[in-house]
Amino acid sequence: MDGTLDDPSWQLAKTISDFRQQEPYEGQPATERTEVRILYSRHAVYFGIHCFDSEPSRIIASELRHDVSQDLDDHFEILIDSNHDRRGAYVFQVNPLGTQMDGLIVEEQRDNSSVDFDSGWDGVWTSEARIGADGWTATIEIPFTTLNFTHSKDVLWGVNFKRFVRRKNESDLWRAYRRTFGITKVSEAGDLEGIKDIGSGRLFIVKPYGLARYDKQTGQDPKFPLTGGVDVKYGLTSNLVLNLTGNTDFADTEVDLEPFNITPFKVFIPEKRQFFLENAGVFNFSLGDQDQLFFSRQIGIDPVTGNQVPINGGAKLTGRIGRLELGVMDVDTRSSGPNPYSNFAVIRLKESLWAGSYIGVMGIDKRSGDVLDTFNQTGGVDTRLVFFKDWFVDAHMAGTQSPGSPSGNSDVGASLTYRSNWVEGIVERRKTGPNFNPEVGFVERPDSNETYGDLTFKVRPSIPSVRELQFEGFLLHAPDTTGQVSTQEWQNTFRAEFHSGAYTDDDIVDVFTQRITTPFHIYKSVFIPNGLYHFTRHQLTYGSGQDRKFTYNFFERFGGYYGGTLNEFRIRANYRPTAKFSIAASETWDRFRLPLPNGNFSVVLASLQGNYSFNRFLTFTSLVQMDTSNAQAVSANLRLRYNYRPDSDLYVIYNVGTQFASIAPSNPPQVRETRFAIKWTYSWQR
Repeated sequence: MDGTLDDPSWQLAKTISDFRQQEPYEGQPATERTEVRILYSRHAVYFGIHCFDSEPSRIIASELRHDVSQDLDDHFEILIDSNHDRRGAYVFQVNPLGTQMDGLIVEEQRDNSSVDFDSGWDGVWTSEARIGADGWTATIEIPFTTLNFTHSKDVLWGVNFKRFVRRKNESDLWRAYRRTFGITKVSEAGDLEGIKDIGSGRLFIVKPYGLARYDKQTGQDPKFPLTGGVDVKYGLTSNLVLNLTGNTDFADTEVDLEPFNITPFKVFIPEKRQFFLENAGVFNFSLGDQDQLFFSRQIGIDPVTGNQVPINGGAKLTGRIGRLELGVMDVDTRSSGPNPYSNFAVIRLKESLWAGSYIGVMGIDKRSGDVLDTFNQTGGVDTRLVFFKDWFVDAHMAGTQSPGSPSGNSDVGASLTYRSNWVEGIVERRKTGPNFNPEVGFVERPDSNETYGDLTFKVRPSIPSVRELQFEGFLLHAPDTTGQVSTQEWQNTFRAEFHSGAYTDDDIVDVFTQRITTPFHIYKSVFIPNGLYHFTRHQLTYGSGQDRKFTYNFFERFGGYYGGTLNEFRIRANYRPTAKFSIAASETWDRFRLPLPNGNFSVVLASLQGNYSFNRFLTFTSLVQMDTSNAQAVSANLRLRYNYRPDSDLYVIYNVGTQFASIAPSNPPQVRETRFAIKWTYSWQR
């Protein structure tokens, strides 16, 4: 396991080499040869990977940080469907430096990031890689305990492999190489047979932590807590995993990038905390766009101030029993500031139908010490039906219950989607009542009777350097439930993707109609007053090729804005001179001209992030942010991480500002804190 295939055992293994392109030329043989070999012992499975390359000096390998996107590097992915249910799988990813990233695929769906899988799951496995004269090689060891695999005979897995060649922007797969499929299409994976007479791989991990901290919030005395807690992960069966957490801490979680909200709606900020990220896809219940019936950031984080709310403990059971996928969670938080103690109970069930299809239910119960809001209950039924692999029907019905039992507390919607290489389209209807209030969910716009249609045409012309052109148009008509105009938008967009990874994304026209019923705060003493507003905006975006050490993109949007004008300009740049060091900078300049008192102003958001990796196991990151709409404009986060053994870390963290941002509309003031923490974790695995 030294990153090479020199050991004679590798030469005895059968070779998998029939890789085909997903991008750029679907179904054509890969331009660079790839070979995969598989061995196993009583306690682990081993993969030997040889990525031949005709120009090894142009292999791109620049990321040493664990669980960070490798989209800018050459990399290789291994998919293992250890239960052979054709619906979910583990994914293990490695680059030519041996750097690891891993995650899960649930119901053949991916999250909204650039990676192919839900990266919240962390497994214990080892990898090494080497760049040689004919390409790069990697060796990977995955213990059966990591897969929670307990069968010892008649083993049948689903497996798939994906190679990405960065300089060519080329994706090659062994199976599921259609552009509309990809590695997430678990039902199209190949089969692996022949593993037998292995030991038990039941998952059992105990991971305690210790924390020493200095904590000072604005207007409060400093605190010096010394505390600890524990996380436990246990495989009840091959298909069921129990997670327990006590006195949960998230000091090591990455800070949020500070948003500046120019809309009257809530801001969606993805979850980053490990306990909630793991197996998060099981609890997914989409209401349309980014709206979710369950949104875990509502637990343990004040949605208005962003302050952490202490968690006493929690339990989570996820997995599958036959055709039934289930997720059960219970989390208890203690009172902190304006947040009373609360208990959150969640259950999610999905009955599998045919490939990619299911029918499901979800129930959420929140109990609180707030005498005015003692409980909030949410329930829903949903389904996804896949026909002919390219047609998707999604539908849901949901409702909420709160003290007073107000009417208008339901959300009902359905959509029809079609996806192919040349055209994508969706038609959606959804009605959200004015009192639909899932307090443990996320709904951007209540009181809405929405009709939405989107159509995108995709063309692959014979133009040098151009990979694909897209022409998109959508129409949104969303009056409130009484029929009064609330939100309308129609847009025409042109996109171009180049072989180098460069792109352009331009809104030719974006026409808004928006009714404001409650004045919303935009900046300091400036409020957008009530009224019906019509305005038109335009957008230009360009991103450079992704195969260079220096990459950049810029964004310019301009036009009307609530009776005045708004010019938004954003530029981002990333420089990676070596695998050890990278630096990224971004700046957003919003220039407002509004017919209001003090309506002419500008807001600047800027960030500077530096990363230095001493090696794959010792990394330092720094993030400095500036927000001129805030009285205390500058914040900083410094973090040193030492991964001294698999799944065990030592963190040293210094933070000035806010760790978690508010998701509330109208840019509420944030509570500033100064925090210094040393956190130690140790993972014991049977």
